[in-house]
Amino acid sequence: MKVIKLDAIDSTNEFLKGLANKQEVDNYTIVTAKNQTKGKGQMGSVWNTESGKNLIMSILVKDFLSDINRLFDLNIAVAVAVHSVLKEMDIPELSIKWPNDIMSYNKKIGGILIENSIKSDSTFSSIVGLGLNVNQTNFEMLPKASSLAVVTNCNFEVDSLAVKIGEAIFKITSDMNSNSAFYWNQYDGVLFKKGVPMAFEAPLKGRFMGIITGVSLIGKLQIMLEDDTVEEFDIKEVQMLY
Repeated sequence: MKVIKLDAIDSTNEFLKGLANKQEVDNYTIVTAKNQTKGKGQMGSVWNTESGKNLIMSILVKDFLSDINRLFDLNIAVAVAVHSVLKEMDIPELSIKWPNDIMSYNKKIGGILIENSIKSDSTFSSIVGLGLNVNQTNFEMLPKASSLAVVTNCNFEVDSLAVKIGEAIFKITSDMNSNSAFYWNQYDGVLFKKGVPMAFEAPLKGRFMGIITGVSLIGKLQIMLEDDTVEEFDIKEVQMLY
């Protein structure tokens, strides 16, 4: 597994995407950076990090998807891979907040951004970006954020963590097509706040009470409403109030 280490970059996702557009890049190539100036989150949100303290990585995944209707399978594979590595490290109270934020207790310790590209021959390639708060301890301006160091009182070796996560992504994506139900069940079993009555807010509905029941095959969050109907929401169509 090839690893490209950078000191500083605008975005590891953009760097890897540009590299793959210029030349042939080995499948599962990893790019890491000590600092990035334009880290991205879901739907264009910004992710900031203290230089050298956290894991900033992107990994190229080619030829994993064959069906455009199963795009969310890669989200499942990556989120479960990251969760499994952190679980082996005894990070406490882990869960996955839909669609693919990594949580410890009620705080976010990591986020995943996947950018898919469909080629003219109908093959897929994906750039998987991961930002994981590792050794940073100051989250004064981010009350819902935490890190591995905060929840364990330990420091961690960032470079080796990147390789472990890359290997886990390789293993699960290699196995996903034949065992997708297994990994979907794993994801469902650690879904943040599943089955818990809680408040939500949606632009078209305002505030409402509901219960997360699961995630659809195309990645929509399923919420049971007070009248026992189940409604599905896409990314940024609903916010959990917790």
